[in-house]
Amino acid sequence: MTRRRPLAGTHGAVIAAVAAGGVAGACLRYGAALAWPTPPAAFPWTTWAVNTAGCAAIGVLMAVIAARRAVHPLVRPFLGTGVLGGFTTFSTYAVDAQRLLDAGRAALALAYLAATVTAALAAVTVAAAATRLTLRAGPAAGRALFGRHLGRHR
Repeated sequence: MTRRRPLAGTHGAVIAAVAAGGVAGACLRYGAALAWPTPPAAFPWTTWAVNTAGCAAIGVLMAVIAARRAVHPLVRPFLGTGVLGGFTTFSTYAVDAQRLLDAGRAALALAYLAATVTAALAAVTVAAAATRLTLRAGPAAGRALFGRHLGRHR
């Protein structure tokens, strides 16, 4: 049997990055739930929007990291696993579906389950593809879109 070294001793920085990012992401998600509460037995728009936006952000992040070879090794654990993992809430997604079922809203629960998965997959795919295209186009594309004076102060 192979003995492993203690995880905290070898990966302490990664654990700290994921934990700190997770706290930030969970606080953002909680803030969204407070700002836009879902009435009982209604479609959970806030959870749906958080999960969709979080998946889009994950698509952008992964495309940017893939394009930039020299990225600090804690960027992905902090932003991807931590912040965006804490922000997206697929456990709440399951609880929301169960609440809809308990309220006798089976059709809405199934629609919510399908809409969330569809939107999440579409968001990550479209955001990653759009980011890759934008990064390939380079600064000239940014100037074409936003004008010649992009980044200059008047």
